Amino acid sequence: MAYDFDKIIDRQNTNSLKYDFAVERGKPAGVQPLWVADMDLRVPAQVSEALIRASKHGIFGYSDVKSDYFAPLSRWLDDSFSWKVKNEWLVRTPGVVFAIATAIRSFTAKGDSVLIQRPVYYPFSLTIESNGRQLVNSPLVYKSGRYEIDFVDFEQKIIDNNVKLFLLCNPHNPVGRVWTKDELLRLGDICLKHKVIVVADEIHQDFTYPGHTHYVFANLKEQYKDITITCTAPSKTFNLAGLQISHIFIANEDLRRLFKKELWRTGYSESNALGLVASQAAYTYGRPWLTELKAYLAGNLDLVRRYLAETPEATLIEPKGRT
Repeated sequence: MAYDFDKIIDRQNTNSLKYDFAVERGKPAGVQPLWVADMDLRVPAQVSEALIRASKHGIFGYSDVKSDYFAPLSRWLDDSFSWKVKNEWLVRTPGVVFAIATAIRSFTAKGDSVLIQRPVYYPFSLTIESNGRQLVNSPLVYKSGRYEIDFVDFEQKIIDNNVKLFLLCNPHNPVGRVWTKDELLRLGDICLKHKVIVVADEIHQDFTYPGHTHYVFANLKEQYKDITITCTAPSKTFNLAGLQISHIFIANEDLRRLFKKELWRTGYSESNALGLVASQAAYTYGRPWLTELKAYLAGNLDLVRRYLAETPEATLIEPKGRT
C-alpha cells in the first residue's frame, strides 16, 4: 500500500475534542472515543504540503476563491456521481450543520414543521428545536437486519403536520443505509406532491462500498433540483472538519437568494483561508488516498466486529440525548 494507515498517531494534548475532552463531557478519563466523526489518520500528503506553503506565506487575511477552486470540486462530483454542478449554485459555509440551521431559518417560519427520520444525526433535532420549529419524526423501521423507510407514515406526517421542510440524510447517519434510487425517487415524489423543500445532507457520499451506489438526490430528477439544498463537504472524506469548510449547492435561484440573505444575517461571509487551501488540494490530489483508505476500512470491518465480540472490556457508552 502507498499509505500507512496502520501508523498510530498520538492525539493526546492536541486539543482534540474526542481525546482531550472526555472528562469535561462526563465520560471516564481514557475512554476509547468512538462517538465523533473524525479519523485518526493523517490527511493526504498534498493537503499537508499545501497548508505548509500557505502557512509559510505568513499572511491569513480575508480570502475568496477563483475558478481554479471550483474546477477540481466539480470534476470530483462529476467523476464520482455523474453530477454536473454549476459554479453559481455553490454557497460555502463553515459546516453542514451550520448550513442546515441556515436553511431552516431561510425556508420556514417559527412554528413551522420540519421532518426528520429517526434515528438520525442528533444536530438535526437540535437545529430544528433551537430555531423554534416543530420537529416531526417519521421513524425508520428496522426490518430483517436493516433500516427501511415507512413511506405511508412519511407522507401522512407531511399531510397531518403541514410539513414545510424535510432533512434527508443520504447516506444515512447513523444507521449506515445508502438509500437506493427507488427509495429516493419515492421520497422525492412525495415531497414534490406536497411542495416540501428538501435539505439533503450528503456529507458521507464518498464512503460507500462495492455493491452500494450513492445517488445525489437533486440529480435524480430535474424537478428535484428545484426543491433541494444539497450539503457536501471535504470534512468527513479527507478528515478536514476542523478547517470549517462545506459546499452547499442550490440550483434554484430564489432559494439560493434566501439562503444567502440568511447567511448575511448571521454575519458570515468569507470562508476560512486555510480551509479553502486544504479543500482545493484534497479534491485535486486526494483520489488515490481515498481509494486506498476505503479498501483499508472495508478490510478491517471484520476485525472491529471480532474485537467488540471478544473483548469484554470494550463497553460502549451511549451518548445521552442524541437521537
